[in-house]
Amino acid sequence: MKCNDSLKNRIKRAQGQMNGVLKMMDNDSTCVDILNQLKAIRASVDKAIGVLTTSNLIQLIEETNDIKISNLDEAINLVVNGIK
Repeated sequence: MKCNDSLKNRIKRAQGQMNGVLKMMDNDSTCVDILNQLKAIRASVDKAIGVLTTSNLIQLIEETNDIKISNLDEAINLVVNGIK
């Protein structure tokens, strides 16, 4: 699986957010503030999972069929972000 820099950056951001939560705990932040940050981290990781899954699917289809798939941005956004 080839992971692009955008996906790696998403994971690094989530990692930074987790470090921030640990600092919040050390600084006795409120439970509500910590929970809000954890929810944001969960949403970020959920999006990363969607991006990883769709990217892997596209790569698999391209490699298996020796084709190049393009113009899927809208469909991928629906998978990653859901229908709003």
